[in-house]
Amino acid sequence: MTILRTERLLLRRWREADLEPFHRLNNDPRVLDFLPGPLDRGQCEAWVERMEAGFDELGFGLWAVEVEAGPAPKDFIGFVGLEVPRLDAHFTPCIEVGWRLDADSWGNGYATEAARAALAHGLGPAGLEEVVSFTVTDNLRSRAVMERIGMTHDPADDFDHPRIPKGHRLERHVLYRARRPEAGRLESREA
Repeated sequence: MTILRTERLLLRRWREADLEPFHRLNNDPRVLDFLPGPLDRGQCEAWVERMEAGFDELGFGLWAVEVEAGPAPKDFIGFVGLEVPRLDAHFTPCIEVGWRLDADSWGNGYATEAARAALAHGLGPAGLEEVVSFTVTDNLRSRAVMERIGMTHDPADDFDHPRIPKGHRLERHVLYRARRPEAGRLESREA
């Protein structure tokens, strides 16, 4: 089982105890600002089941994130990891690095720290040649994370998300890419 550790975080498989905070996270208006809408408890459970199946099939997925070190350890703050996006676009099929963290944990560098580890795992031990990430054009927080972890943006790659209605404020998306670096440039620490 692949888990990742960073200086402060543990990226691990999902636990039953994660469902309630995951449900709260997916219903927080601050978190939902750039997402299509909330998820009910059943949708959260199905989502976690899909992520766990991805780990079994691919050896990686969207890890539950736990704060292990620092002034406020916490058992669950959201997820970060690698997944196969379920959409038809000019860059699919692909592997995406993504994240969704509890708004109360924003501003601590956790998304960058965890996403850097997930990306390093994807382009390192997992053997991927390329990893992408995408978000709504106006989601400056996520775009900043993409840039901090070394991903690059080409405006020619931007696209209209096929599952968002035409003309909706969330329709236009930016795409960032990271390709396998020369040996040794990225590191992931597996536990």
